[in-house]
Amino acid sequence: MEQNNHYIKINPETTGNYLASGGSLQKLSPFFEERPSQVQLTIDICKTFNSNGIAAFEAGTGVGKSFAYLLPSIIWAQNNNHRVVISTGTINLQQQLIEKDIPFAKKILNTDIKATLIKGRQNYICKRRLYEAVNEPDLFDDENEQLIKIEQWVKNSDTGSKNDLPFMPNESIWQRINSESDACMGNKCFYNNSCFVMKVKKQASESKILVVNHHLLFADIEARMYGMGYDDTAVLPPYKRLVFDEAHGIENAATSFFSETITKFKLAKQLNMFYRQKKGAEAGHLFTLEALSSQGNLINEILSQISIIKLSMQDLDSVALVLLENEYTFRLTVSTEPLFNNIFVAMDKLKNIIENFTGNVRMIIEGIPEKDRENPEVWECKQMLRRIENIGILCKKFVSWSEYPDTVFWLEKNKFSSTFSKKFGETFFVKFIQTPLEIASKMNIGVFEPMDSVICTSATLRTGNSFDFWSSRSGLFYTDKERVFTGVYDSPFPYKTNVKLCIANDAPAPNSYGFQDFLEMSVPKLINAANGRTLVLFTSYDSLKKTWEVSLNSSLCKGIKLLKQGDDDRFRLLESFKIDESSVLFATDSFWEGIDVPGESLSHVIIAKLPFHVPSDPVFAARCEDIERRGGNPFMELSIPDAVIKFRQGFGRLMRRASDKGIVTVLDKRIYANSYGKIFISSIPDVNVFVCSINQCVEEIKKDL
Repeated sequence: MEQNNHYIKINPETTGNYLASGGSLQKLSPFFEERPSQVQLTIDICKTFNSNGIAAFEAGTGVGKSFAYLLPSIIWAQNNNHRVVISTGTINLQQQLIEKDIPFAKKILNTDIKATLIKGRQNYICKRRLYEAVNEPDLFDDENEQLIKIEQWVKNSDTGSKNDLPFMPNESIWQRINSESDACMGNKCFYNNSCFVMKVKKQASESKILVVNHHLLFADIEARMYGMGYDDTAVLPPYKRLVFDEAHGIENAATSFFSETITKFKLAKQLNMFYRQKKGAEAGHLFTLEALSSQGNLINEILSQISIIKLSMQDLDSVALVLLENEYTFRLTVSTEPLFNNIFVAMDKLKNIIENFTGNVRMIIEGIPEKDRENPEVWECKQMLRRIENIGILCKKFVSWSEYPDTVFWLEKNKFSSTFSKKFGETFFVKFIQTPLEIASKMNIGVFEPMDSVICTSATLRTGNSFDFWSSRSGLFYTDKERVFTGVYDSPFPYKTNVKLCIANDAPAPNSYGFQDFLEMSVPKLINAANGRTLVLFTSYDSLKKTWEVSLNSSLCKGIKLLKQGDDDRFRLLESFKIDESSVLFATDSFWEGIDVPGESLSHVIIAKLPFHVPSDPVFAARCEDIERRGGNPFMELSIPDAVIKFRQGFGRLMRRASDKGIVTVLDKRIYANSYGKIFISSIPDVNVFVCSINQCVEEIKKDL
């Protein structure tokens, strides 16, 4: 090891040799095969750490990128007593890292370094809130039964984690008892010494490797950007070295995190904690405030204001539904602003009554003696008040939206479950959303500039042969070029011999009237030819549903189990798909990535359409307009690169290990008929491409599968 003033460098070749022939991995694994691309990626990550660099490394499926970044991370952390954070996009990868990959990496290196998985605190029970809920008188019988079960379980639980519960609690119950950062009393809480979150925080402070998800990481970054700094504990203990796995999803994850929303349920949840009626009983923290405060005479006025706030929110929801009558999303722009007049009036009214309400509650709290202000219910009231105030602030921003040119303001219509609709007679509700126009500058200021090293890796970071699109969207583009390293590490899998790409050249144009009919005719034929074993990827749930219904009733699919996204949760759907080797999964959106189904169960992937963003998507449309204002071409600069990365993810579902083989069938002829189609094909591994009729595609599948 080489000493360099402040830290000990890693020896890249020595680290790479752990994974090469004759190294520790070969001695530990009976199925070892050297992967030169994995060894080179490991060496390059070491060099990036050594030079305090920022890296974008694209590693194809099968390279083994987890070990390639884990070994340098562990060695660096151990030799320099530094903490390294690994951030991923999916729960599956987090679990794999902490349960399988990190323990094996520690064996390779013969070390016992401590690693901890950190989940968002909302995944853990708050004992204070649990016992408060158990003692409240307004519970329905089924809620009370669940709480009693949870209370008994907590007595013997080591984790207090929702995932470890032997049953899935109602979401309304969980939200009343889970841990929330702004409602945490910390050292002042009676249960602090036995708190599950504090236990995890202690483990994190003692660990040199932390595994988190992107959302939790951005919560930590936000706290550091806005006051906490980078040298002390925020959401996470301090760190200066960061690994982004599944880094292609950084922009979406950050956009989601930095967005803010209003819904009537979000507001009602906070108000109901102050006051609610159920089964003829009254409950809520207001009664505690009344008993403790010299200003308790304001209670009746506050109760009246709670009713007015709920009615005002319902009015806001109703006028928004009128605007959204034939749409599921609607963006606030200069041209649509006149249509928002009724919404602005309703928002202004809601903002004003919220301000009156919060002012009165603060007066009650100010009337509470100092010695009683640490009462848990008083403490929680302060946090609920802040959340309600934030809703009022967001209303104010909506009304004065033109003052925030870097923000997208939009509405989204959401459908209630059929059970809820039958019970309450409501079909839809509205989300009022504020989204950043871009996150690149935040990423540069909050992540790339202050960190000593950031490793970004994924199987899909490039469009064609360039990292430019991903770099510009993620913020890497703004970083000092001398710090930036890029590299491509090809998959060792035999794509050329094991994978075919079939493109149907007789398909109608994807935006034509006959395209859906073509899908409904073609998909059952393709499923039959592959004897099931197919993942069918759509860009539209409506198209998915129609195609699934026709396939379900087709004699060609008789005896084949056809699974549909939305009929069960993601995990159970995937398990059913894996277990029944002849089954077919119809899916959209999130199923284009993160699915790992090796072997016979997935031998055929059908891509119905190239995954272009819907032009009417509010945030996407705003970003396209921003590119146009700057004199650019949004189709070439945003639409195509964005679709290529998602296409590559969908294509990558087929081959998950070296022995896998199969066919990817694309039913969108733009991939060969339009000039930009070359970008899609050049972005995937080198495979045999067949452009032919749908019936010839069927024959190719029958011949190979």
